[in-house]
Amino acid sequence: MGVWELLLVGAVLLLGLCGLLIPGVPGTLLVWGGVAWWALQDQSGAAWVVLVGATALLLLQHAVRWRLPPRRIRGVGITRRMVVCAGLGAFLGFVLVPVIGSVPGFIGGVYLSERFRLGSHGAAWSSTRAAMRAVGTSVLVELFACLLIVGAWLGVLIWG
Repeated sequence: MGVWELLLVGAVLLLGLCGLLIPGVPGTLLVWGGVAWWALQDQSGAAWVVLVGATALLLLQHAVRWRLPPRRIRGVGITRRMVVCAGLGAFLGFVLVPVIGSVPGFIGGVYLSERFRLGSHGAAWSSTRAAMRAVGTSVLVELFACLLIVGAWLGVLIWG
């Protein structure tokens, strides 16, 4: 694959990660589609392993999400800014401490958003817990799975 094609695949993966935070955008499908496109073009053993692993991980992620309690967005006060801050926090956490850093980064992003909105530590922490119970866990599972896939793709590109 050429550099421009790899950049396009990377753009699709990034769009998929951003799409996880926007309701109605099929983020996981975009991430899987980007990896599938790359694997079909590259056709190396490592590319196929990443595609099969991505498929298995996304199937597992869907099974885990079905077992989680249903989303209760109304009444919790989840804002767009909170979702964006949580996503940025997860991304920064993923970059600073690969893979496992996305979880504390996500929660930290929610907390910082609420701290700026509400002003006090107690109110922000209470709101963060309520938001995590309502939708955070479901979004976090989906985001974590997609970040693992993107990390595997980058790993194969860099060390493959």
